[in-house]
Amino acid sequence: MRVIDESGEQLGILSITEALSAAREKALDLVEISGKSDPPVCRIMDYGKFKYQASKKQHEAKKKQVVVKVKEIKLRPKTEEHDFNFKLKHAREFLEQGCKVKVTVQFRGREMAYTYLGLDLLKKFEVSTEDLGIVESQPKHEGRIAQMILAPKKQKA
Repeated sequence: MRVIDESGEQLGILSITEALSAAREKALDLVEISGKSDPPVCRIMDYGKFKYQASKKQHEAKKKQVVVKVKEIKLRPKTEEHDFNFKLKHAREFLEQGCKVKVTVQFRGREMAYTYLGLDLLKKFEVSTEDLGIVESQPKHEGRIAQMILAPKKQKA
């Protein structure tokens, strides 16, 4: 196996016993880095310190990660103008906060014969929020539900 010491220098190709004795002399661990290569590559290092540093990197990466929230607005095909505007106002607030908005129109009973009303409502919603958001998922009708997803526009810093 090819052995690399703690400073990054190659010790060459050694047998397993020689590599283990070299690691014991330095009071460190022998860790396999790449087992699929020919010959396998091992490194002499403090494994506990390596794991600690890896967990610190992962923690820092998690801090920088942005979690996008999805808020849902539910409508019906016969939603009145005032209710529509009220829900539109909430959707605009959500988009300003940086959340995605899922707009859903539910159909019940005989409303299934008038699905075009729901799609028109979604188009109206899209036009009313075009200054704050972009359509991530176009309005589509599936079963008793028509829906679309709006994402906030990128804001310039």
